[in-house]
Amino acid sequence: MAISVDELVISYGDTHAVQGVSFTADRGALTVLLGPNGAGKTSTVEHLEGYRPATSGSARVLGLDPIRDHRTLRSQVGIMLQSGGIPTAIRPRELLRQYAGFFSDPLDVDELLERTRLTERSRTPFRRLSGGEQQRLSLALALIGRPQVLLLDEPTAGMDLDGREAVRAILDELRADGACILLTTHDLDEAERTADHLVVIRDGRVVADGTLAELTRRDDTERFTFRCDDRLDPDALGAELGAAVLRTGPGAFRVDAAPTPDTIAAVAAHLATRGLRLDDLRTGAARLEDVFRDLTSDATAAPNASGDTA
Repeated sequence: MAISVDELVISYGDTHAVQGVSFTADRGALTVLLGPNGAGKTSTVEHLEGYRPATSGSARVLGLDPIRDHRTLRSQVGIMLQSGGIPTAIRPRELLRQYAGFFSDPLDVDELLERTRLTERSRTPFRRLSGGEQQRLSLALALIGRPQVLLLDEPTAGMDLDGREAVRAILDELRADGACILLTTHDLDEAERTADHLVVIRDGRVVADGTLAELTRRDDTERFTFRCDDRLDPDALGAELGAAVLRTGPGAFRVDAAPTPDTIAAVAAHLATRGLRLDDLRTGAARLEDVFRDLTSDATAAPNASGDTA
Protein backbone atom coordinates (compact mmCIF):
# COMPACT_ATOMS: atom_id res chain seq x y z
CA MET A 1 0.00 0.00 0.00
CA ALA A 2 1.12 3.57 -0.64
CA ILE A 3 -1.07 5.33 1.95
CA SER A 4 -2.14 4.08 5.35
CA VAL A 5 -4.16 6.01 7.91
CA ASP A 6 -4.57 4.52 11.39
CA GLU A 7 -6.96 5.97 13.99
CA LEU A 8 -6.23 9.52 12.84
CA VAL A 9 -7.62 12.28 15.07
CA ILE A 10 -7.44 15.97 14.16
CA SER A 11 -8.85 18.54 16.54
CA TYR A 12 -9.28 22.30 16.53
CA GLY A 13 -9.71 23.26 20.16
CA ASP A 14 -12.78 21.40 21.35
CA THR A 15 -13.88 20.53 17.82
CA HIS A 16 -12.86 17.08 16.53
CA ALA A 17 -12.83 17.31 12.73
CA VAL A 18 -11.41 13.80 12.33
CA GLN A 19 -12.25 11.18 14.94
CA GLY A 20 -10.30 7.97 14.48
CA VAL A 21 -10.23 7.62 10.69
CA SER A 22 -8.51 4.51 9.31
CA PHE A 23 -8.13 3.38 5.69
CA THR A 24 -5.52 2.40 3.11
CA ALA A 25 -4.90 3.33 -0.54
CA ASP A 26 -2.92 1.04 -2.83
CA ARG A 27 -0.53 1.54 -5.70
CA GLY A 28 -2.14 1.09 -9.09
CA ALA A 29 -5.57 2.00 -7.74
CA LEU A 30 -7.83 5.04 -7.51
CA THR A 31 -9.30 5.60 -4.05
CA VAL A 32 -12.16 8.07 -3.68
CA LEU A 33 -12.82 9.81 -0.37
CA LEU A 34 -16.50 10.74 -0.08
CA GLY A 35 -18.50 12.56 2.55
CA PRO A 36 -20.83 15.50 3.09
CA ASN A 37 -19.51 18.98 3.79
CA GLY A 38 -17.77 19.11 7.17
CA ALA A 39 -17.21 15.34 7.29
CA GLY A 40 -13.44 15.66 7.76
CA LYS A 41 -12.21 14.83 4.25
CA THR A 42 -10.23 18.02 3.75
CA SER A 43 -8.53 17.80 7.16
CA THR A 44 -7.56 14.18 6.47
CA VAL A 45 -6.07 14.99 3.07
CA GLU A 46 -4.29 18.08 4.40
CA HIS A 47 -2.56 15.85 6.94
CA LEU A 48 -1.48 13.46 4.17
CA GLU A 49 -0.15 16.48 2.26
CA GLY A 50 1.95 17.41 5.28
CA TYR A 51 0.13 20.63 6.14
CA ARG A 52 -2.20 19.65 9.00
CA PRO A 53 -0.76 18.07 12.18
CA ALA A 54 -2.60 15.22 13.85
CA THR A 55 -3.82 15.28 17.43
CA SER A 56 -3.30 11.51 17.68
CA GLY A 57 -3.13 8.43 15.51
CA SER A 58 -0.79 8.09 12.56
CA ALA A 59 -0.52 8.13 8.78
CA ARG A 60 2.11 6.98 6.33
CA VAL A 61 2.66 7.99 2.72
CA LEU A 62 5.13 5.71 0.91
CA GLY A 63 6.13 4.51 4.38
CA LEU A 64 7.02 8.01 5.60
CA ASP A 65 5.41 10.39 8.07
CA PRO A 66 3.74 13.17 6.02
CA ILE A 67 4.58 15.84 8.61
CA ARG A 68 8.05 14.83 9.76
CA ASP A 69 9.20 13.68 6.31
CA HIS A 70 7.45 16.40 4.34
CA ARG A 71 10.56 17.55 2.47
CA THR A 72 11.42 14.02 1.37
CA LEU A 73 7.87 13.35 0.19
CA ARG A 74 7.50 16.64 -1.66
CA SER A 75 9.12 15.29 -4.83
CA GLN A 76 7.16 12.01 -4.71
CA VAL A 77 3.65 13.32 -4.09
CA GLY A 78 1.63 15.35 -6.58
CA ILE A 79 -1.00 17.65 -5.08
CA MET A 80 -3.89 19.17 -6.98
CA LEU A 81 -5.91 21.86 -5.23
CA GLN A 82 -9.35 22.82 -6.50
CA SER A 83 -8.52 26.51 -6.65
CA GLY A 84 -6.09 29.20 -5.55
CA GLY A 85 -2.34 29.68 -5.47
CA ILE A 86 -1.70 30.33 -9.18
CA PRO A 87 -0.76 33.89 -10.31
CA THR A 88 -3.55 35.10 -12.56
CA ALA A 89 -1.26 36.65 -15.22
CA ILE A 90 0.99 33.63 -15.74
CA ARG A 91 0.60 31.40 -18.81
CA PRO A 92 0.34 27.58 -18.67
CA ARG A 93 3.57 26.90 -20.59
CA GLU A 94 5.73 29.22 -18.48
CA LEU A 95 4.14 28.00 -15.25
CA LEU A 96 4.83 24.37 -16.13
CA ARG A 97 8.41 25.21 -17.09
CA GLN A 98 8.91 26.89 -13.71
CA TYR A 99 7.56 23.84 -11.89
CA ALA A 100 9.63 21.47 -14.03
CA GLY A 101 12.74 23.15 -12.64
CA PHE A 102 11.90 21.87 -9.16
CA PHE A 103 12.33 18.20 -10.17
CA SER A 104 15.27 16.11 -11.31
CA ASP A 105 13.33 14.19 -13.97
CA PRO A 106 10.20 16.17 -14.90
CA LEU A 107 7.75 15.29 -17.65
CA ASP A 108 8.14 17.06 -20.97
CA VAL A 109 6.13 20.29 -20.80
CA ASP A 110 4.82 20.14 -24.38
CA GLU A 111 3.77 16.51 -23.95
CA LEU A 112 1.98 17.35 -20.71
CA LEU A 113 0.16 20.27 -22.34
CA GLU A 114 -0.98 17.90 -25.07
CA ARG A 115 -2.17 15.25 -22.60
CA THR A 116 -4.19 17.80 -20.66
CA ARG A 117 -5.53 19.36 -23.89
CA LEU A 118 -4.01 22.76 -23.14
CA THR A 119 -1.65 23.14 -26.10
CA GLU A 120 -3.82 25.71 -27.85
CA ARG A 121 -4.21 27.65 -24.58
CA SER A 122 -0.58 27.42 -23.50
CA ARG A 123 0.06 31.16 -24.03
CA THR A 124 -3.22 32.36 -22.51
CA PRO A 125 -3.05 34.08 -19.09
CA PHE A 126 -4.43 31.93 -16.31
CA ARG A 127 -7.24 34.38 -15.55
CA ARG A 128 -8.58 33.97 -19.10
CA LEU A 129 -8.77 30.18 -18.94
CA SER A 130 -12.14 28.57 -18.36
CA GLY A 131 -12.79 26.87 -15.03
CA GLY A 132 -12.22 23.46 -16.60
CA GLU A 133 -8.98 24.59 -18.24
CA GLN A 134 -7.72 25.95 -14.93
CA GLN A 135 -8.50 22.57 -13.37
CA ARG A 136 -6.58 20.73 -16.08
CA LEU A 137 -3.60 23.05 -15.54
CA SER A 138 -3.71 22.29 -11.81
CA LEU A 139 -3.66 18.58 -12.67
CA ALA A 140 -0.68 19.14 -14.98
CA LEU A 141 1.19 20.82 -12.12
CA ALA A 142 0.51 17.79 -9.92
CA LEU A 143 1.87 15.46 -12.62
CA ILE A 144 4.98 17.35 -13.73
CA GLY A 145 7.34 15.68 -11.24
CA ARG A 146 6.30 12.06 -12.04
CA PRO A 147 4.80 11.46 -8.56
CA GLN A 148 4.20 8.03 -7.09
CA VAL A 149 1.21 9.33 -5.12
CA LEU A 150 -1.41 11.83 -6.29
CA LEU A 151 -3.74 13.72 -3.93
CA LEU A 152 -6.48 15.36 -5.98
CA ASP A 153 -9.27 17.68 -4.84
CA GLU A 154 -12.34 17.64 -7.13
CA PRO A 155 -10.22 17.01 -10.26
CA THR A 156 -13.12 17.23 -12.74
CA ALA A 157 -15.04 20.12 -11.15
CA GLY A 158 -16.20 22.67 -13.73
CA MET A 159 -15.12 20.56 -16.71
CA ASP A 160 -17.07 19.80 -19.85
CA LEU A 161 -17.35 16.27 -21.22
CA ASP A 162 -14.12 16.50 -23.24
CA GLY A 163 -12.21 17.73 -20.20
CA ARG A 164 -13.58 14.91 -18.03
CA GLU A 165 -12.62 12.34 -20.63
CA ALA A 166 -9.09 13.76 -20.81
CA VAL A 167 -8.70 13.56 -17.04
CA ARG A 168 -10.10 10.02 -16.90
CA ALA A 169 -7.64 8.91 -19.59
CA ILE A 170 -4.73 10.40 -17.64
CA LEU A 171 -5.83 8.76 -14.39
CA ASP A 172 -6.18 5.41 -16.18
CA GLU A 173 -2.61 5.73 -17.47
CA LEU A 174 -1.32 6.60 -14.01
CA ARG A 175 -3.03 3.60 -12.45
CA ALA A 176 -1.59 1.34 -15.13
CA ASP A 177 1.86 2.72 -14.31
CA GLY A 178 1.38 1.86 -10.62
CA ALA A 179 0.60 5.27 -9.14
CA CYS A 180 -1.56 5.60 -6.05
CA ILE A 181 -4.39 8.11 -6.57
CA LEU A 182 -6.49 9.49 -3.72
CA LEU A 183 -9.14 12.00 -4.68
CA THR A 184 -12.05 13.75 -3.02
CA THR A 185 -15.22 14.60 -4.90
CA HIS A 186 -18.87 15.43 -4.44
CA ASP A 187 -19.66 14.02 -7.88
CA LEU A 188 -21.08 10.58 -7.09
CA ASP A 189 -21.51 9.66 -10.76
CA GLU A 190 -17.80 10.36 -11.34
CA ALA A 191 -16.86 8.35 -8.25
CA GLU A 192 -19.04 5.45 -9.37
CA ARG A 193 -17.43 5.52 -12.79
CA THR A 194 -13.77 5.77 -11.80
CA ALA A 195 -13.17 4.40 -8.29
CA ASP A 196 -11.39 1.15 -7.51
CA HIS A 197 -11.88 1.77 -3.78
CA LEU A 198 -14.30 4.00 -1.89
CA VAL A 199 -14.05 5.42 1.62
CA VAL A 200 -17.08 7.25 3.03
CA ILE A 201 -16.55 9.62 5.98
CA ARG A 202 -19.29 11.08 8.14
CA ASP A 203 -18.80 13.26 11.19
CA GLY A 204 -15.06 12.56 11.16
CA ARG A 205 -15.44 8.77 11.08
CA VAL A 206 -15.27 6.14 8.35
CA VAL A 207 -18.75 4.67 7.85
CA ALA A 208 -18.01 2.57 4.75
CA ASP A 209 -14.88 1.24 3.07
CA GLY A 210 -14.67 -1.06 0.08
CA THR A 211 -15.13 -1.51 -3.65
CA LEU A 212 -18.19 -0.17 -5.45
CA ALA A 213 -19.58 -3.70 -5.69
CA GLU A 214 -19.12 -4.23 -1.95
CA LEU A 215 -20.76 -0.93 -1.01
CA THR A 216 -23.72 -1.31 -3.35
CA ARG A 217 -24.34 -5.02 -2.78
CA ARG A 218 -27.70 -5.73 -1.22
CA ASP A 219 -30.42 -8.35 -1.26
CA ASP A 220 -32.52 -7.15 -4.17
CA THR A 221 -35.52 -9.12 -2.94
CA GLU A 222 -35.90 -6.93 0.15
CA ARG A 223 -36.07 -3.30 -0.99
CA PHE A 224 -36.51 -0.86 -3.84
CA THR A 225 -36.28 2.88 -4.36
CA PHE A 226 -38.23 5.51 -6.26
CA ARG A 227 -38.54 9.26 -6.67
CA CYS A 228 -41.62 11.45 -6.62
CA ASP A 229 -42.89 14.81 -5.41
CA ASP A 230 -41.47 15.59 -1.97
CA ARG A 231 -45.00 16.08 -0.63
CA LEU A 232 -45.34 12.33 -0.22
CA ASP A 233 -45.90 11.22 3.37
CA PRO A 234 -43.70 8.10 3.75
CA ASP A 235 -45.43 7.07 6.99
CA ALA A 236 -48.85 7.01 5.29
CA LEU A 237 -47.51 4.94 2.40
CA GLY A 238 -45.72 2.63 4.83
CA ALA A 239 -48.90 2.04 6.82
CA GLU A 240 -50.74 1.10 3.62
CA LEU A 241 -47.97 -1.25 2.49
CA GLY A 242 -47.24 -2.72 5.91
CA ALA A 243 -43.54 -1.95 5.37
CA ALA A 244 -41.07 0.76 6.28
CA VAL A 245 -40.86 3.64 3.80
CA LEU A 246 -37.94 5.99 4.35
CA ARG A 247 -37.20 9.40 2.87
CA THR A 248 -33.54 9.20 1.75
CA GLY A 249 -33.29 12.68 0.24
CA PRO A 250 -35.35 15.40 -1.43
CA GLY A 251 -37.97 13.54 -3.45
CA ALA A 252 -36.17 10.20 -2.89
CA PHE A 253 -37.69 7.25 -1.02
CA ARG A 254 -36.84 3.66 -0.13
CA VAL A 255 -39.32 0.86 0.52
CA ASP A 256 -38.08 -1.97 2.71
CA ALA A 257 -40.19 -4.64 1.03
CA ALA A 258 -39.82 -7.02 -1.88
CA PRO A 259 -40.47 -5.27 -5.22
CA THR A 260 -43.31 -7.60 -6.19
CA PRO A 261 -45.84 -6.52 -8.82
CA ASP A 262 -48.49 -6.15 -6.11
CA THR A 263 -46.26 -3.93 -3.95
CA ILE A 264 -45.22 -1.72 -6.84
CA ALA A 265 -48.85 -1.46 -7.99
CA ALA A 266 -49.84 -0.42 -4.45
CA VAL A 267 -47.18 2.32 -4.46
CA ALA A 268 -48.33 3.58 -7.85
CA ALA A 269 -51.97 3.59 -6.75
CA HIS A 270 -51.14 5.44 -3.53
CA LEU A 271 -49.33 8.13 -5.48
CA ALA A 272 -52.01 8.34 -8.15
CA THR A 273 -54.78 9.04 -5.64
CA ARG A 274 -52.70 11.99 -4.36
CA GLY A 275 -51.81 13.35 -7.76
CA LEU A 276 -48.13 12.44 -7.38
CA ARG A 277 -45.95 11.10 -10.18
CA LEU A 278 -43.82 7.98 -9.80
CA ASP A 279 -40.29 8.45 -11.18
CA ASP A 280 -37.01 6.53 -11.31
CA LEU A 281 -38.19 3.26 -9.79
CA ARG A 282 -35.15 1.09 -9.09
CA THR A 283 -34.85 -2.53 -8.05
CA GLY A 284 -31.78 -4.75 -7.88
CA ALA A 285 -28.30 -3.44 -7.10
CA ALA A 286 -28.18 -0.05 -5.42
CA ARG A 287 -26.59 3.01 -6.96
CA LEU A 288 -23.75 4.70 -5.12
CA GLU A 289 -26.04 7.70 -4.62
CA ASP A 290 -28.54 5.47 -2.76
CA VAL A 291 -25.83 4.07 -0.50
CA PHE A 292 -24.32 7.51 0.13
CA ARG A 293 -27.69 8.93 1.15
CA ASP A 294 -28.32 6.00 3.49
CA LEU A 295 -24.92 6.44 5.12
CA THR A 296 -24.94 10.22 5.45
CA SER A 297 -28.57 11.36 5.51
CA ASP A 298 -28.49 12.19 9.22
CA ALA A 299 -25.10 13.98 9.04
CA THR A 300 -24.95 17.73 9.48
CA ALA A 301 -23.86 19.57 6.36
CA ALA A 302 -22.71 22.66 8.23
CA PRO A 303 -18.98 23.48 8.27
CA ASN A 304 -17.23 22.77 11.52
CA ALA A 305 -15.25 25.29 13.51
CA SER A 306 -12.11 24.66 11.46
CA GLY A 307 -13.79 25.82 8.28
CA ASP A 308 -13.39 22.32 6.82
CA THR A 309 -16.24 22.22 4.32
CA ALA A 310 -15.19 19.07 2.49
